[in-house]
Amino acid sequence: MEPCCGPTEPGPYDAIFDSRFSGALARRYGRKGLRHPELRIVEFLAATGIEGASVLEIGGGVGEIQLELLKRGAARAVNLELSAGYEKDATRLAEAAGLESRIDRRLGVDLAAAPDDVEPADVVVLHRVVCCYPDYAALLGAAADHARRALVFSYPPANPLSRVFIRGMNAMLNASGRSFRGYIHPPKAMVEVLRSRGLEPAYRWHGPVWHLVGATRG
Repeated sequence: MEPCCGPTEPGPYDAIFDSRFSGALARRYGRKGLRHPELRIVEFLAATGIEGASVLEIGGGVGEIQLELLKRGAARAVNLELSAGYEKDATRLAEAAGLESRIDRRLGVDLAAAPDDVEPADVVVLHRVVCCYPDYAALLGAAADHARRALVFSYPPANPLSRVFIRGMNAMLNASGRSFRGYIHPPKAMVEVLRSRGLEPAYRWHGPVWHLVGATRG
């Protein structure tokens, strides 16, 4: 299973999501392109109409989803990140694609804690992020409030295997003195947060590791 965990405060993200972790993601993207979940995210948003759209991605890492959306016609992207470890690789990938001028990377911005610091966007992306955050309602609620047209998020399935994995991972993190924790949030409750903000689920995809929900505003 891919890692998905989060600390109770921003600083320790750098201890896990460092330049080595970032480099592995960037090299994989450079060799093989998007993985299946990322590709499904891009395809869903492209189908909603991405031409000229603004993109807000929360925890976009090296920015591969943003790059693919920009290549498909999005106008600009804002990335909110709590780990500085991604910045070098993200900048290199954006420059290689000739898209660096259309991406605004903001380090240390927690949307749930400071929603007024970030402007709304046409589409919002949260991939491998909600399971890293203890208060899913606050994060998804803030993200939904910032989505003018559509939002897509991923989460690990709430099944026994995922729960065992997360418990084991959290136990090891605790034993090592790190504050990172992973979370299995209730899928139905997460969807209801979107509905309460006027977004209706329009797309679902279930992979072995990640499930996706795409929602649009009526």
